[in-house]
Amino acid sequence: MTGRSRYPSSVFVGDTFCYFSGMTFAVVGILGHFSKTMLLFFIPQVLNFLYSVPQLLHLVPCPRHRLPRYNPKTNLLEMSTTVFKVSDLNVLGRLCMRVFKVLRLVHLKEGTREKKDYVECNNLTLINFVLLWRGPTHEETLVQILLIIQVLSSVLAFGIRYPLAFMFYDI
Repeated sequence: MTGRSRYPSSVFVGDTFCYFSGMTFAVVGILGHFSKTMLLFFIPQVLNFLYSVPQLLHLVPCPRHRLPRYNPKTNLLEMSTTVFKVSDLNVLGRLCMRVFKVLRLVHLKEGTREKKDYVECNNLTLINFVLLWRGPTHEETLVQILLIIQVLSSVLAFGIRYPLAFMFYDI
């Protein structure tokens, strides 16, 4: 399976496997009494969730598909975006967008469409954030960057769990 899922992938495990494996990790962590340690290994997934909260709670419009857009002319992946009226956002939505813009966590393009009150914003996922930071990227390079993020997060998790355990755990 690993060989078939390397770039270019000839298999896709789909949502069912992702849900199953996520629940398996959760159950093992809870029943094995190491849920904090298990959570440390999911740092990128937790960050992805936190970054996605404004769209998941519909503070900002959330399209059905938030994966990057493939550009066949350049053979690169680009950020996927959503278009909305700023006036349609509630107070929390506007605050989130303002904070994200100041912190440079989103790409906001104002004045799209016929009217000037529309805004185009990248979808709030870790993959789109990497594309925001790196620019349009080939799929193979994007996967390598995401795997490096996961590996570095795992190294950080081991660092917190073992050498720094006295600071985070009751030992």
